[in-house]
Amino acid sequence: MTSWLVLPSPPTGNNRQVELAGTDLWITGRINNVFVYPSALDIDKFKEALSRTLSLWPFIAGRFFVLDDEHYITEMSDNGLPVSLIENTDLTRWSLDLNVVIDKNSNQLQPFLDEIQTTKLIGGSRDEPLFRLKLTHRVQSGEWIMGASWSHMLGDADAFLHFLNTISCLYQQMKPPEPMPVFERCLWLNDKVDETLLPDIKQFFDGEQIETNGINDQVTYDQLNICFTGQQLIKLRTLIDDQKCDYSRCPECLYYSYT
Repeated sequence: MTSWLVLPSPPTGNNRQVELAGTDLWITGRINNVFVYPSALDIDKFKEALSRTLSLWPFIAGRFFVLDDEHYITEMSDNGLPVSLIENTDLTRWSLDLNVVIDKNSNQLQPFLDEIQTTKLIGGSRDEPLFRLKLTHRVQSGEWIMGASWSHMLGDADAFLHFLNTISCLYQQMKPPEPMPVFERCLWLNDKVDETLLPDIKQFFDGEQIETNGINDQVTYDQLNICFTGQQLIKLRTLIDDQKCDYSRCPECLYYSYT
């Protein structure tokens, strides 16, 4: 296994500190995704794209700590991001059917991940990164597998996708998506809570029903995977722009094509 620390280039964090709101403090939460690419990945080009992305997203290269046992802080300290690479000569091909996999109930993806150590974050360690990447090259099939582990304190799945989208765009030498990210947090106010809308938003906090819906959706719907070459992706974006559509709402394949 080969490992690197990829630094932001240029560094832009300047040790700025952001106090996290209560909604950010899911310290044990992490998002683990694995992406499979059927074509070659240029490692040097990928590291350069990641380095430039960290410069645009200095929050990701920061560290979490607790100040005075009361304030929860992420410091944009421009730390290196750990990336590991494994050359796998044993397995012939990707064993699962999906190219984008969210593994909730099994450990099928464990070999392809370098997970965030949430226990270290809970313990107050300032050495634990908030994001980790692991690349696996299956030599026999030519496939590349990227495992990404993201601390939920960095943001939700939408922020995670936009971060990965930025890496993809810079890898393809395209302009990074706009608008550019901002990292300020809206802390809780002391104003009296307006409870008039509570009856209308019950579906958002009925956890049991949300979990049931999620399980049913996985059974009811099949994932559609479409592969695009770089030229096809450029053409597709042009067609979408001509229709004045928001291509950030298009299928995930638009985000993750590295071909």
